[in-house]
Formats: sequence, C-alpha cells, structure tokens
Amino acid sequence: MHDLQLFRTNFDRVAERLGARGPMPYLDSFRDLDRQRRAAISEHEQLKARVNSESAEIGKLRRLGEDTTARQEEVRGMKERIATLDDGVKALDGEFRELLAGIPNIPHESVPPGADSESNVEVRRVGEPRQFDYEPKAHWDLGAELGILDLARAAKITGARFALYWGAGAKLERALINFMLDVHTREHGYTEVLPPFLVNSDSLFGTGQLPKFKEDLFKCEGSDLWLIPTAEVPVTNIYRDETLDPADLPIALCASTSCFRSEAGSYGRDVRGIIRQHQFQKVEMVKFVRPEQSYDELEKLTANAEDILRRLGLPFRTVNLCAGDLGFSSAKTYDIEVWLPGQSAYKEISSCSNFEAFQARRAGIRFQAGKKTEYVHTLNGSGLAVGRTWVAVVENYQQKDGSVVIPEALRPYMNEEVIRPQK
Repeated sequence: MHDLQLFRTNFDRVAERLGARGPMPYLDSFRDLDRQRRAAISEHEQLKARVNSESAEIGKLRRLGEDTTARQEEVRGMKERIATLDDGVKALDGEFRELLAGIPNIPHESVPPGADSESNVEVRRVGEPRQFDYEPKAHWDLGAELGILDLARAAKITGARFALYWGAGAKLERALINFMLDVHTREHGYTEVLPPFLVNSDSLFGTGQLPKFKEDLFKCEGSDLWLIPTAEVPVTNIYRDETLDPADLPIALCASTSCFRSEAGSYGRDVRGIIRQHQFQKVEMVKFVRPEQSYDELEKLTANAEDILRRLGLPFRTVNLCAGDLGFSSAKTYDIEVWLPGQSAYKEISSCSNFEAFQARRAGIRFQAGKKTEYVHTLNGSGLAVGRTWVAVVENYQQKDGSVVIPEALRPYMNEEVIRPQK
C-alpha cells in the first residue's frame, strides 16, 4: 500500500517512477478519484459550516418571533445533501482503497529502466562453469538413472509439477535444508522460526499477494485459509498490527517451509524436471529494519544468500532487476542465478527484495520513533530455494560414470561422499 500524501503531493514524480514498470492506466483513475473525493469532502465541510451557521441564525430569529419556515426547509435540504455526500465519500473511499491496493510499489532510484528480463543488469559473477569432457546430463535424467528422483510416480499420486524423492535424493534435500538453516542461524544472525503453512486472507493482503494475485494461490475450499506460496507470508505477518521496540531492530528471521504455487501463466516454461513445481521446499530470510538501514540490509541479505552458493562451490551470477521485471511489492530486487550445466543456462535460485514500507503499511507494522510511530521496512530473500539447489548440486557435481559427488559442505549432513545408482 502507498502513502496517500506522497501520491497527492508528488503525483508526477510518482507516476514517472511507476511508469518505468510499464503502462499504468489506473494512475489517471487515481487522479480522477482523488479529485472527486476531495471535491465531495470540501462540499461536505462547507455545507456543514453553513448548517451550523444557519441553525444558529434560525435560533436567534425564532427567539425574536420571526417565521423561519423557509430557512429551516433550506437547512433540511443541506442536511440531506450532506448525507448523500457522506455516502458518496464512503463509496469513493472504497474505490480508492481498492485502487491503491492494486498499484505496485514504486521502484527505487537505483533500479535500472527496462521492460523485461533482457534489461536486467548483472552486478557480479562468481565461479566459472565447469568444463566437461563429456555431454553433461540434466537432473531429470541423472535423478532417474540414480534412482533418487521419480517424476512419473509423483504425477500418478498427484499430477504434473510434483516430485517424489527416493533414498539419497530425499536425504540430499534434507541435508540442504539443515545446512542452510545452520549457516543462517549460527553465522548470519537469523533466528529460526517454524510458522503455519496455512494463512488467512489478511496475511496475504499484508504481503501483497491479495487481491491481485489470487490465481497464483491454492485456497482451501469453504474456508478463509490459503496454502502459503512462500514463508515470506507467515513470517512477515508475525508482527502484523504491532508496534515494535526500536531497540529490537533490525529483526532477522529465517524459516524452512513447503511452498505451494499454482504457477498460473507459466505453462510451457521449465516443464521438465523440478525447476518449476506446484510444491517445493524453501529456506526464507525475512528482515524488519529501520527505513534508513534498509538498503544496507538488502546488501547483507543478498550476501547471505550468495554465501550458501559459495560454500557449495556452485557458479552463480547476481543481477539487479529492471523496473519492468520487479515483483508487485518490491522497490528493488536482486536475483541470484545459479549455473545449471544440464541446461547450459543460469536459473534463478533466490530473489532478495527490499519492499520499503509497502508491506508494512498494508500489514500495519510500525516501530516507536520517539513520541510517534513509523512504518518499518521489510525485506526478504530465498536462502535458498531448496529444490533448485538440489538440481544445481546434482548437475554441477555429476561424474562421467553417472554418480554425483557430494559437496564438502554437505558431507557432515549426508555421511557419504558420493551418490551412486540405487536399487
């Protein structure tokens, strides 16, 4: 949600920055609605002042014994008009709130211009893709041949875009989760939480998924409960409608959860393997910070996500998303993309975003700033998407004989050094 006063006092500048995302036809609607609303409120206040003045004058005249019938009738008409204006302002307020809820966050000044991912700007590249002396395989072939990934049975159990892991495949997923949580909590300063995997509509509104993106979610029929698309939703809403102690800021939380997405509009993209699933595991990092700290904290959060890839020895690059590629709630986002040799491409494995006060305003998350309160800034990032990290490990550490060497960082969690074909 946006600061209404900012829109009213800096409309042209706000419109310019939002326009960097692409066409924003509803900005004209905003200006028209705001004009109508302010006109109705102004008329309401003027009429109310007139009613008070006329009522006082009528009282004086009646005490003098004069006939005030015509003036009383005029006051009744003004009162009726005030009631009509009240109803009109309430209706306009509803439209206004609905319109504001559908306007995305304003891109930060450091966000590059551009309409789509082609305009994203690479910030850094770490590690060199491994040179194979044979044709590297994709994870869907390696997983099947090793007996650790079974997409056919998952489809039988549930449907497309679900996965079943066997043996070392399931163990590798669990090892990655524990490794990520241990690094973030022991070395990066995060507190681990385990939130509910079902949330209500207020929670999804707070983080910006509702009302605009309901088609991307799974809803439990007959209830106000939704499966979470990411731990960002329940973890951010831990502090919904609360005022935080400034001494506690910044607050850094991490969580491992299952995530559920309908992937509406993604059909035909990443249809093979487990890159794009309806259900997947993710370790999420969430921060609540003072406004003046938020962009320094974004750099730290991004570095925390990158650190996992460095420790696993996986090549990656980090890009600054252009305005047209930003998520709805984000003011600035870094995407971290890991190299997948089986697909000869970099694929997103983490998005690290600063939402500034956008989510906090929707969710009512404030901190005490002297005698007044201010909205915190919220940030989050994947630390990391576990399934995609699984893919990156299997594809980057594959051997010519079909086995997969386990990265050193994961060996204490796996108690083995190599994944070999299983029965």
